[in-house]
Amino acid sequence: MRFQNKVVIVSGGSSGIGLETGQRLSGEGARVYNLDIVESEAVGSKFIPCDVSSFDQVQNAVQSVIAAEGKIDALFANAGIHKFGTIEETAIEDMQKIISINCFGIFYLLKAVLPVMRKQESGSILLMGSDQSFVGKGSSAAYGMSKGAIAQLTKSTAIDYAPFNIRVNCICPGTCETGLLKKAVTGFNQLSGVSESEIMDMLEGAQPIKRVSKPAEIASLACYLLSSENSFMTGALVPVDGGYTCQ
Repeated sequence: MRFQNKVVIVSGGSSGIGLETGQRLSGEGARVYNLDIVESEAVGSKFIPCDVSSFDQVQNAVQSVIAAEGKIDALFANAGIHKFGTIEETAIEDMQKIISINCFGIFYLLKAVLPVMRKQESGSILLMGSDQSFVGKGSSAAYGMSKGAIAQLTKSTAIDYAPFNIRVNCICPGTCETGLLKKAVTGFNQLSGVSESEIMDMLEGAQPIKRVSKPAEIASLACYLLSSENSFMTGALVPVDGGYTCQ
């Protein structure tokens, strides 16, 4: 098994892509620690309550993993939120929340985990990007900004930590059938008045493959990117988007 005796932290592992990835990692032998604000009964994962927008909580959670395991082999910084809206439609509070979770949440995880991996001289890190790490979308000012920032953070961190045998990559899903999507569709419905079924039809039709992805399809790639099978890949932004960004 690819992750036999490996210790892996997954943020936002209680639902969606994080949940599916954590279960797959566990099934392949990993000891998975799920950092989330919502408890999950996912088989094989150990839950640590953690709001990633708080550096103190992130640091405490990471230290508890170190105390239990003595090492961290891999990190999937997956936790994030979405918000539809132009700049005028985005409240200051919403922008602050997006940045605090999507950007600072990942920065805090890196800040807490990288010293451990640097001392080990090994580690694999995967950050959660988006098709919006490559392209812009309408009514997505705050979310698109956050995912563009993560793309650049991936590259600079990969360069800085390559000498320590730490790989840093970014998975960039397109539209995926998760609770996050459901909330986003409801939000766009409230802003635009377009029905949720029409919104889903538009989202599916925008993909060359003519459907949105399922969490299992993203998790499959996430596990590969976290594994030693891609030992020469670092600093990569990897799309898994049904062809959306190749148009």
